[in-house]
Amino acid sequence: MNQHYHALLFLVSLFVSIHPSRSFVSFLTKKAAAPPRPKSPGIQRIELENELIKTIERTKRLDNSMEVANLISRLEQSGWSIPQPAIAPQVIGKWRLLYTNNAETASPIQRKAVDASAFNIYQDITLRDVQGEGGYTVQRLIVSQIVKFGLGTQLCVDALASTSKYPLEELTERIGTGEILGVNVLGVSKVGEEAKEDPNKPDSRIDFVFDEGNFDVFNSFKVPYPVPFRLPILRDTVKGWIDITYLSDNLRISKGNKGTTFV
Repeated sequence: MNQHYHALLFLVSLFVSIHPSRSFVSFLTKKAAAPPRPKSPGIQRIELENELIKTIERTKRLDNSMEVANLISRLEQSGWSIPQPAIAPQVIGKWRLLYTNNAETASPIQRKAVDASAFNIYQDITLRDVQGEGGYTVQRLIVSQIVKFGLGTQLCVDALASTSKYPLEELTERIGTGEILGVNVLGVSKVGEEAKEDPNKPDSRIDFVFDEGNFDVFNSFKVPYPVPFRLPILRDTVKGWIDITYLSDNLRISKGNKGTTFV
């Protein structure tokens, strides 16, 4: 018994002396945790969009929040936007307004309407079949601004729109800022060089001209909106555009001709 015990002890001692670094490693050293796998761009995009939406929920709809502005900038610079957003299929549909900044150049009517957070505001981008030259049916791009007041009443203001995919010859470049005797009545628009589309972001702009508006009451009768959009003297004033700076299936960020940011 003792001979066997001493022989075994000698072998263990010999193994430890030959391999000192392995004596207790397997018992005392914990396996290092694997580094976390990097998140895919898709997951990062969704998380950043959700962070923006949650931040907006804590913010007034008409506000100049630096936190919101920073998140907007991160999405705009992310490279995750759908390319050529103004003509992408994903831009078609009804978009609910979550947030807009308080631009001094926006019209007082616009600021008042947007500030009424009790009302849901939408922008509906649609294609309508209309009769073209020669009797052919063509698709016309329409951008509708919708304010839902509840109780079956809403205001809908339609604008004829134009992109490279759905051009509208009537939509020539806007000339005037919109100020009347130096007073901001209908908003102050960028014009000239300041209004040029960014050549590095092709097909990001939707041009439009407001055409008609109506209050729809209980889907039974309509009351005309009291702005004569088709009056020749006002036609230039009711032209505008939005530059889409970020677009995904769920979120759209755009900047208007009066310097306002919309989410």
